[in-house]
Amino acid sequence: MEEPPKKFFRLAPGREVRLRYGYFIKCIGVVKDPGTGEITEVHCTYDPETRSGFAPDGRKVDATIHWLSAAHTVPAEVRLYDRLFLVPDALSEEGEFTAYLNPKSLETLKSCRLEPSLAAAAPGQRFQFERLGYFCLDSGDSSKEAPVFNRTVTLRDAWARITEKGTTW
Repeated sequence: MEEPPKKFFRLAPGREVRLRYGYFIKCIGVVKDPGTGEITEVHCTYDPETRSGFAPDGRKVDATIHWLSAAHTVPAEVRLYDRLFLVPDALSEEGEFTAYLNPKSLETLKSCRLEPSLAAAAPGQRFQFERLGYFCLDSGDSSKEAPVFNRTVTLRDAWARITEKGTTW
């Protein structure tokens, strides 16, 4: 984020983070698309002394970020399944149960990039996609050239937070 809010602990200009399984890096600038203003490149420096993830000088970073080299990834479709209904018991509510369907019960992400080892995934195998949940290869819609992964379980129970607040999606 170019201008991050207070408790944003990820990579931003002038900030340092640790790359998962790698070095400390510091963002020194960004390049934007002249037409859209979107960031197209992030320029960083790295500290070769932090290869193990710890700085010999004792400095600490607030975050570890996960990354993949885009040139070495596998294209895939990812389906994010969530609760089917907006309420815990749609049949006990007034009116048609279909009025309580969650419009966000399925989100399909078509342009995902995954680590290369997932190209060899077999139906029934389960994988944790960090910070997103657990996924399995779709046995009907997947092919070696175009894998499709379905989320089976999220890592955080967003439903519990929503029902505690007494709100719906």
